[in-house]
Amino acid sequence: MKLEGENAQFTRGVSSVLFPSPNGQGKEIEKRKTNQDLSPTPSLHHQPSFLSHLLSLLFFFFARFLGFAKPKRRSDLLLEFSFEMTTMESLIGLVNRIQRACTVLGDHGGENGALPTLWEALPSVAVVGGQSSGKSSVLESIVGRDFLPRGSGIVTRRPLVLQLHKTEGGQTEFAEFLHLSKRRFTDFAMVRKEIQDETDRMTGRSKQISPVPIHLSIYSPNVVNLTLIDLPGLTKVAVEGQPESIVQDIENMVRSYVEKPNSIILAISPANQDIATSDAIKLAREVDPSGERTFGVLTKLDLMDKGTNALDVIEGRSYRLQHPWVGVVNRSQADINKNVDMIAARRREREYFASSPDYGHLASKMGSEYLAKLLSKHLESVIRARIPSITSLINKTIDELESEMNHLGRPIAVDSGAQLYTLLELCRAFDRIFKEHLDGGRPGGDRIYGVFDNQLPAALKKLPFDRHLSVQNVRKVVSEADGYQPHLIAPEQGYRRLIDGALNYFKGPAEASVDAVHFVLKELVRKSIGETQELKRFPTMQAELAAAANEALERFRDDGRKTTLRLVEMESSYLTVDFFRKLPQEVEKGGNPSAVAAADRYSEGHFRRIGSNVSSYVGMVSETLRNTIPKAVVHCQVREAKRSLLNHFYAQLGKKEGKQLAQLLDEDPALMERRQQCAKRLELYKSARDEIDSVSWAR
Repeated sequence: MKLEGENAQFTRGVSSVLFPSPNGQGKEIEKRKTNQDLSPTPSLHHQPSFLSHLLSLLFFFFARFLGFAKPKRRSDLLLEFSFEMTTMESLIGLVNRIQRACTVLGDHGGENGALPTLWEALPSVAVVGGQSSGKSSVLESIVGRDFLPRGSGIVTRRPLVLQLHKTEGGQTEFAEFLHLSKRRFTDFAMVRKEIQDETDRMTGRSKQISPVPIHLSIYSPNVVNLTLIDLPGLTKVAVEGQPESIVQDIENMVRSYVEKPNSIILAISPANQDIATSDAIKLAREVDPSGERTFGVLTKLDLMDKGTNALDVIEGRSYRLQHPWVGVVNRSQADINKNVDMIAARRREREYFASSPDYGHLASKMGSEYLAKLLSKHLESVIRARIPSITSLINKTIDELESEMNHLGRPIAVDSGAQLYTLLELCRAFDRIFKEHLDGGRPGGDRIYGVFDNQLPAALKKLPFDRHLSVQNVRKVVSEADGYQPHLIAPEQGYRRLIDGALNYFKGPAEASVDAVHFVLKELVRKSIGETQELKRFPTMQAELAAAANEALERFRDDGRKTTLRLVEMESSYLTVDFFRKLPQEVEKGGNPSAVAAADRYSEGHFRRIGSNVSSYVGMVSETLRNTIPKAVVHCQVREAKRSLLNHFYAQLGKKEGKQLAQLLDEDPALMERRQQCAKRLELYKSARDEIDSVSWAR
């Protein structure tokens, strides 16, 4: 059977796993064997045998041939095998590299959700202990070197991310700091000094603390691959020169590391003190009540009172953890003063447990060397288990950050031509949204219709025509119009004065309609500016655009006011005579449609008929204006706002120089900072993805 495409490539990929080169195979088997011998518990990632690999492969192809198995992508198959291929060194080294990238790019965790954090998703071993618990001695014993600052009070004032890299035998030991990446330290006394100096550079000499970690990598044939985070020692009293809050500040910092679900807690307690008073165990119990993430370490076993031992703790009877307790014997202060080296100290520690009547039966599982191997093995298994979820988190966060970066926009170009283009694009984006509001694509435009359908008719109904056309007012107006010569047939001048006075009332609703639509348009401008995402970056441009749009709306309002008032004045200028000709004529009692008797011309009924006739005419004009005022307002204001709202602003932009254009594109400092933060965090996540891919796909 011939395999094509992905199947053929997959076969070659699997063959490289099942049939490695002789040299590589020997080293891998030897390393696996060594790791299993040093492991305190059965391996959590036991390698399948050659036969099981071969049988699985044959079954896979047999199932594919019969159509039982659904084809998998090559990337999925290789990812499954990548966990089999990846060594302890590459997994821990992977996390080391990502942690260093986190520090360089500003991800220290504990950012209250302002930015996604990768640091908190990475498995790590946090070393926790009270002052004088022997924490520093344990770390130095694991490393096999004197390199940590010592002294009274709070010595560790910044987290120290200690990354241990096992090298081939015979190679020179050296250390590197992340902040001094081009310098190698072979003198570990200088390492101690640099830790102190770098701490002071961040915190000053005021004995303050800082959450920004120091990264130290140590390369030595005498260490195991392991990453430890040395945290400030828990304390109960502030020393001179420190604020009273230092006790709580240290606890908060330590808690921020150990409460992460991916954190492995190395709780260090002195054996010559009651375990119930241990600061490290107390804190570990609060954040990890089940004890599944906590490793307990008992120091100073050799300093316990004669006749006593710590077996109740070590064997889990006093305080049980999911993982075994480990006892260690560190150098005494006298040994440190005498410069007893770590090789001798480790030998004495082994001899102590081997010859101890209390701990001899546990000697193979005691001591700093065993502790280091135990932690390395466990850290590797935790990393292996977390890699899929970390990969998923990274991919999801990259998508979210890229989306936010697109939302925030790119940095502004320096070229004036590009700046002008950007400004015009911003104007077009705003104008598009503004028109969508007017045309119904977005809410708001319906409010203009509400002005015409509700507000204008209601205002017309409220006009005081009843008072204006009352019998008393009609008599007064007609009499004044007649003057010293009473009218002969009909009081035409009185009619005209009454109609002019009534039509004057229409100016109020006409202007009110203009103002109401103007207010709606201004509100839509404000709303559209707020909804134009591209403008959010540029507060100066927002203000200029709003000012230009509102200035244009003022011009449109003036035109609308003039036009609507002209409509009212047109109704006053020329009356519809046919309307009055169609009114019923007053008839004399004898039946002649001649003039009403002079005696009736000043009767109340006569003036009431005049008022009624004028009211009918005004009602006709009201219906006319109710239809024509909206047309004038839409023509002068709404239509012009859609067509030429920013025309004047465009002309002004074309006259501006480069510096003036740049001022319009001044960004909101908060957005600039956010873009920079997102860009750095995106760089971190992409770097982490590349690191994981390099481990997952490499042999």
